[in-house]
Amino acid sequence: MNNLLLGVLTATLCLACGGDDGPVTNTFDETAKPVVAQYAAIVYASYGAAVVDVTRLADALDAFVAAPSDLTLNAAKDAWKAARPNYLQTEVYRFYSGPIDNENGLEPEINSWPMDENYVDYTALDPTAGIINDLTNYPTITEATIKAADEVGATTNVSTGFHAIEFLLWGQDLSPTGPGARPFTDYITGGTAANQDRRGTYLKLLGHLLVKDITTVRDAWSPDDMADYRNTTFLVDKTPKEAIGLMLLGIGWMSNTELPRERIKVPYDSQDQEDEHSCFSDTTVPIDHMNDELGIENVYFGKFGADDGPGLNDLVHSVDPALDDEMQTNIAAAKAKIQAIPAPFDQAILGTDADPGRVAIKAAIDNINAQGLTIQKIADAFQIPLIVTD
Repeated sequence: MNNLLLGVLTATLCLACGGDDGPVTNTFDETAKPVVAQYAAIVYASYGAAVVDVTRLADALDAFVAAPSDLTLNAAKDAWKAARPNYLQTEVYRFYSGPIDNENGLEPEINSWPMDENYVDYTALDPTAGIINDLTNYPTITEATIKAADEVGATTNVSTGFHAIEFLLWGQDLSPTGPGARPFTDYITGGTAANQDRRGTYLKLLGHLLVKDITTVRDAWSPDDMADYRNTTFLVDKTPKEAIGLMLLGIGWMSNTELPRERIKVPYDSQDQEDEHSCFSDTTVPIDHMNDELGIENVYFGKFGADDGPGLNDLVHSVDPALDDEMQTNIAAAKAKIQAIPAPFDQAILGTDADPGRVAIKAAIDNINAQGLTIQKIADAFQIPLIVTD
């Protein structure tokens, strides 16, 4: 807590009630302005970090396709895993029709899942499946081809983004103890599978498209372009209180619906590895769930990396210190419970509700839900209407 900021916030909230000389004009909006400005700054910074990461990924994919080997394949896999955390921490900037998920939003093209792998490439049961092996309907593999094919016919018909890249690197996960094991020879002419050149072209295009898409979202939050989302819709068209409402909607929806329900409880209930987030690489634990939670923490404390400023915690503390303590306790507990889920996630979901993996997963769900209830209390304390579940 910044003590100077706390003093300013508390004094401003008290002055808003008026005094002997009558009411003054200081309002919640004025106290919220630095918090909203800091949020815009960390959104831009975190998308910027994600652009750096996926650029490195695209370079690694290019290097792998140019010279396929175990070494270059493992380097590409490492680059994919390294590109995930910063992007996952941006997912709390969704759910309020911002640049990532408005009517033209690129989120479905970036991180859609679950994925029907048959839609893109061969599987154990169908060696001729997918766009890569369909020369009749897809005679050439271009960026336009793979963009136009995304989610055609079904939301699981994913042809772009992180998880299409993941599948093309790892292949199907057919092992109970490890991830997929696609051989690098799938990319060597005359090697395993078929259409190796098309597969390589597809993989390279996916990497460069991912860079382009996340760069587009980042630029919508640029502090320099006065026509972008940040400097028009978010900081001008919205009042600070309305902007705080969007921030709470983002972390609230992630806490109440997206993370505990869609990403954890669905595979917990189905016990089907196809429902887990990163099912080909087996990185759902420890990477995916934890970084979604870290995104919530970033917004609450107004920080990303070295960029640390006023956050929602300052506003909450100025109104109700006990509620701030409750939220901070819930964030710490949710992180601890997520960390306690054993890897791989597709094995932790199996068995009975008394088995250790499922016990750990249920505890994580319960703690994330508790965090979501606290976010609802915060919205109520700010007198901001909030619906964070469907």
